[in-house]
Formats: sequence, structure tokens, C-alpha cells
Amino acid sequence: MSGAVVTLAEGTEKAVNELPFPPIAFGIIAFVVLTSLLLITYAFRSVGSRH
Repeated sequence: MSGAVVTLAEGTEKAVNELPFPPIAFGIIAFVVLTSLLLITYAFRSVGSRH
């Protein structure tokens, strides 16, 4: 019984989820998003001390 289960499990190995784009693109997108957030935060650095 267990031998049949192991044989069946080994025969069905394949990639279940493919990435929508290359892995380097995830890093580039994350870098762009985080840099944008940094610039937005930097733009509001002196708002509290104006008045």
C-alpha cells in the first residue's frame, strides 16, 4: 500500500505555480516602490515646523 502511494506521489511532481515575471523584477519593483515612499516621506519632512 505505502509503496503504491510513494510511486504515485513521485510521478506527479511538477511546478504548481509559475512566477508571472522573472525574480529580478520583484526586486526592481520593490526598490522602486520603497524609493517612492522614501521620497514622499522626505517631501513632508518640514510640514510640522512651518507654522
